[in-house]
Amino acid sequence: MNDTKLNILNRISILIPAFNPDSKLLILVDNLIGAGFTNITIVDDGCGEEYKPIFVEISLNKECHVLVHAVNMGKGRALKTGFNYFLNNCNECVGIVTADADGQHSIEDIIKVSRKLIENPDKLILGARNFSRSNIPFRSRFGNIMTRKLFGFLVGIKVTDTQTGLRAISHEFASDLMSVNGERFEYETNMLLECKHQDIDIDEVGINTIYIEDNKSSHFNPIVDSIKIYGVFFKFMSSSFLSFILDILLFTMFAKLFYNLTPEYFILISTIIARIMSSLFNYNLNKNTVFKHKAYDKLVLVRYYILCSILMLISGLSVSVTYHIFGHSVVAMKVIVDGLLSIMSYKVQKEWVFRKTYISEEI
Repeated sequence: MNDTKLNILNRISILIPAFNPDSKLLILVDNLIGAGFTNITIVDDGCGEEYKPIFVEISLNKECHVLVHAVNMGKGRALKTGFNYFLNNCNECVGIVTADADGQHSIEDIIKVSRKLIENPDKLILGARNFSRSNIPFRSRFGNIMTRKLFGFLVGIKVTDTQTGLRAISHEFASDLMSVNGERFEYETNMLLECKHQDIDIDEVGINTIYIEDNKSSHFNPIVDSIKIYGVFFKFMSSSFLSFILDILLFTMFAKLFYNLTPEYFILISTIIARIMSSLFNYNLNKNTVFKHKAYDKLVLVRYYILCSILMLISGLSVSVTYHIFGHSVVAMKVIVDGLLSIMSYKVQKEWVFRKTYISEEI
């Protein structure tokens, strides 16, 4: 092995969170040491007694440091534990590379993302798998493609592999990630969101897509964990639905009331009054439950009502125009229009109204 390669590997720390691993973790560690990595941290995330011999064997290597959780705390917490050790003990390193314990990441690919980080220390480097191949297990293909599509649509970050465990992270960014919320798989998604908040570019490196025994060792549940990852969106949609029902009920009541009084403007007047009342309910629900903005900040309320006013006018004008053109049920038209506007509202509220400058993000 040439001196240049050794110099590169000495500047990178490796972090492997492990939960109930098998012999593949031992093979991975041996291969990392053989490749020339000299700073390897493994987090025992509350594994049972039967797994202790694996960690004891790993700890015998001078290149390795084993950190232990008394109970299983999740991949996100295991990564933070590893980052904390790295920040306190590896100041000479350019950054840290996270890898999974189940043998999905080859040594060649780990070296590849390590080199990429050294060349681009201001970026987050992702090892991106190719899920278009026919031999990818359905569970993994479904979970990752669904997550990628939803993430791109809701957040506006286009990456090939949102759930890859092979990531190269700079020393400075690892410090920032210590305060990012998330204890389990959702933490890796929050890491990508943090890049957007801090204007950190994401670079992807194509890696081999390796699945051993149909990926049985993976602890990622594509349904349950995808729901956790997009918990904020689901809570937002629930909040929007409740506010929507309230808005429709109020609109229907006021439309009947004002139709005889001001038939030319009954739609616009009913929309305004119903939206003011339902928006007060929606604001408090989103602030305290969905986006968890605990601090008092007048600007949040101002931004919310700027958005609310714009959406209210769009809703009122759109429903008025379609009603006068087609003459069908005004309530049905409002349901369609407001349903479409709620999707836009989510993105604006998440990225502007309750943006991270004012809140601690939790997805």
